[in-house]
Amino acid sequence: MLKLSNGAAADDKLSFKNRLKSDIRRNYPLYILILPVLAYYLIFCYKPMYGALIAFKEYRPDLGVFGSPWVGFYQFKRFFANPDFVRILRNTLTISISSIVFGFPAPIILALLFNELKMPKFKSVAQTISYLPHFISLVVVCGLVKTFVSQGGIIYQLVTLIGDKKVGLLSRPECFVPIYVLSDIWQQIGWSSIIYIAALSAIDQELYEAARIDGANKWKRVIHVTLPGIAPTIIIMFILRMGSLLSVGYEKIILLYNPLIYETSDVILSYNYRVGLEQQDWSYSSAVGLLNSAINFLMIIVMNKLSATFSDTSLW
Repeated sequence: MLKLSNGAAADDKLSFKNRLKSDIRRNYPLYILILPVLAYYLIFCYKPMYGALIAFKEYRPDLGVFGSPWVGFYQFKRFFANPDFVRILRNTLTISISSIVFGFPAPIILALLFNELKMPKFKSVAQTISYLPHFISLVVVCGLVKTFVSQGGIIYQLVTLIGDKKVGLLSRPECFVPIYVLSDIWQQIGWSSIIYIAALSAIDQELYEAARIDGANKWKRVIHVTLPGIAPTIIIMFILRMGSLLSVGYEKIILLYNPLIYETSDVILSYNYRVGLEQQDWSYSSAVGLLNSAINFLMIIVMNKLSATFSDTSLW
């Protein structure tokens, strides 16, 4: 029986190889097209991963990655013992959770509004306008934000009209999170709505007709037909978003923050940027980045498991 089982496994393996060779011969143009993508990930994503070893070493450039002395989890302990650890973790979670609470539903709501428009030309123009901020350079966006909230800026003027203190908003720690979240929504809401618009177009129109016959008004059709129809897409996007819980966009933060507002604006990745590139503490920076990635990876596994438990939708 064992020999028969081994023989069957060998036949299956041989059959798979034959099928693969046949498929490559039949679809070789597609395999050629995918080669640059595979090369990109192998060279720029997988090959550098061996460098994560320096998180467990006291890295010295003259000794190289493998020649540097091994220190185990010392760099991670340094991070947990750092007086700034609680502050930057709090800031990261505050900005990330605020972005999820206010930013995640925004493109869904916009897609629902677009779905209710009955004038095709106006709908097309409105969608195009909503996409445009996504294509503006982040440097330009941050420059606009600084201009609008600085003394003399239009948002600054509106705030001072209600009797607020005449101080630049980016000089006040309590204003950073709202500025970051609102500007991020403005830049990404249109582009992020595309996937929900696509999901809405796949809903069977007969369901709406049946709801109308049953006496459902527009609001009830949204609640009982539209939202259940795009629920799998919403769940998948939420799982993916939770997988980047600690990866707050440090580029934007670095372009906006200043020492006056480190108290609320400094996050894990901006701190990692400073210690890694400015202070050249490469092992410590690598440990912080590796820990951040590991927690994000754990989050996506946990959220996917919860989704699979409580619904029929999951990534795997």
